[in-house]
Amino acid sequence: MIRIELILSLLIFFYVIVNCQKDQLPNKSYRNLYGSKPFLPSLQTLLDAVQGVFQLSRDSDEFKRREPLDQTPNDGSKYDFIIVGAGTAGATLAGRLSEEKTVSVLLLEAGPEENIIMDIPSAIPLTQWNSDVNWRYRTEPSDSYCLGMKNHSCYWPRGKVMGGSSTLNYMIATRGHPKDYDHWAEMGNQGWSYEDVLPYFKKLEDVDYLQVKDEGLHGRGGPVPIRHPPFFTPISEAFVQAGVELGYKVVDYNGIKQTGFSHLQTNIKDGYRFSSNKAYLHPARYRKNLIVSKNSMVIKIIFNDDNTRAIGVEYKKSKRIYRVYAKKEVIISAGSINSPQLLMLSGIGPVDNLKEFNIKPIADLPVGENLMDHIAYGTLIFKLNQPVALNFNEVSDLSNPYVRDFLLKKSGPLAIPNGCESIAFVDVDNFTGQEEYPNLEFLFLSGTVFTNFLFPHIWGIADDVWAKMLTKIDVNGHYITIFPMILRPKSRGRILLKSASPYRQPRIIPNYLSDKDDVRVLVSGIKKALKVTETETMQKFGAKLVHFPFKGCEHLDRNSDEYWECALRTITFNIYHYSGTCKMGPQNDPSAVVNSRLQVHGIDGLRVGDASIMPSIPSGHTNIPTFMIAEKLADMIKADWGLSTKKR
Repeated sequence: MIRIELILSLLIFFYVIVNCQKDQLPNKSYRNLYGSKPFLPSLQTLLDAVQGVFQLSRDSDEFKRREPLDQTPNDGSKYDFIIVGAGTAGATLAGRLSEEKTVSVLLLEAGPEENIIMDIPSAIPLTQWNSDVNWRYRTEPSDSYCLGMKNHSCYWPRGKVMGGSSTLNYMIATRGHPKDYDHWAEMGNQGWSYEDVLPYFKKLEDVDYLQVKDEGLHGRGGPVPIRHPPFFTPISEAFVQAGVELGYKVVDYNGIKQTGFSHLQTNIKDGYRFSSNKAYLHPARYRKNLIVSKNSMVIKIIFNDDNTRAIGVEYKKSKRIYRVYAKKEVIISAGSINSPQLLMLSGIGPVDNLKEFNIKPIADLPVGENLMDHIAYGTLIFKLNQPVALNFNEVSDLSNPYVRDFLLKKSGPLAIPNGCESIAFVDVDNFTGQEEYPNLEFLFLSGTVFTNFLFPHIWGIADDVWAKMLTKIDVNGHYITIFPMILRPKSRGRILLKSASPYRQPRIIPNYLSDKDDVRVLVSGIKKALKVTETETMQKFGAKLVHFPFKGCEHLDRNSDEYWECALRTITFNIYHYSGTCKMGPQNDPSAVVNSRLQVHGIDGLRVGDASIMPSIPSGHTNIPTFMIAEKLADMIKADWGLSTKKR
């Protein structure tokens, strides 16, 4: 370790020396993200950066000490509960169920352990590109969306690591709108109204009341910290004020009203990401009744002789197949892609698709249907005339104080979730009003993906498309991006098996933009986002739209709805909120897979608990709602088995 730190220190030293000769920025109001004073490289900056490397090393050692141990159960072992997947939901369930000392819990995760580098907010691109911790799914090719991507296929990252996708997402903490959950109840899901789920949102939260006003709707002392990032760029502040200029209020979007502008609430604490693994499993590390097996891929659910009850699972670890058994229940928390895939591989799903691969049907259920995701237009990018937004080259330049400030203080721009800083919820059909069920989100990014060399690979953008787009971007310039994201899409996709092998990804068919109203809302949202940048507040920084030469769109008027639809279908940005593929609904709902207690219809001893059970997608980001689902499911399971529902 000392040898590595010495090498890093020398690299920092030489990098600073080389960069001391750089020209200063033009004399403008802002010289950098911190203000009007130019940065002057100094020996102290170097020494602080070296000290920061040592601090990161100490943080890493402490993180490893808290990680759950990897244990391998003996073949044939029995546990009260077996949980498949240690993602947002699975880690939460394992942490809560193992609070009851009288039961045993086995948690199986296909990926490896989490590490401290994954928890650096600005390191998201590295994690999303790393195939060791990411399933790196791709959708089936389409002629209607993702046309600018390789093979017209959208890239779908999913966590394959302790903490799952909560280890590689953007840490954006939104609950959705209260009406979303009231709608779940109206669809026949008793116990899932907003009034019913609010206690579980509060239970999981540790909200900093100095940042977020408590209106009786927030929790304190829960496992998941809710904080603003410790730093905001000047242009992020301007975005929020632009909303005020347009007549909106600065709101707590997880409070009484969602409509308005705000800085992000995130699951970040002390400058680091707080995954479900960190929140629920680190505190449970020494519980003898919780067994965690990493790099353990579940390949099949085991049923009793008459196929009416799940009694265990089969999984592979280190090239060996194990069979383990559940005395009470098997809970599938593998996410909206892997959960339906595992059910179908085990014989639960659409009969026609199962028979295609000679899989014996056990239950004919619409597994894989009702696939939902939030999408946005991905390249609504504006150039600025001052250095008030993130630029990859600048924030990673060791002669500037940004790296030092993160390493030592866990502050500065590297503590921002890869540039995502602010958010707004609006109704595009009543843009200047305060309609209280918004249909579109503006996700504000300080910077642009074009200044990060990893992004064409992460997004899967076609080489020729990327090359043409780069001609419009100055990699040393300063930009912002606004993602207009539809909140309640009507388009529905599906997931089907591609093979009987658990090691091949399934067919993912999202059917983005298949409903005309989704196109209408998104195109209108693009135009409304332009109005935000036209405000006096944003024009102080010279925000100017960058026009890209999209193939097939050249002949269209750039201000027309047709042009924006063409651009939207070219760079279709999916927000990674895959949900709904094991839909919750009553027995008489032909589209439902699980009931309101998340038990699989027609099969005993088997539940699904993750974002796949969502009957409709919440009006916001799905990570916090998935925590809520798992918290509620843990209490339902405890109640069904006569266990205490109070934390010990």
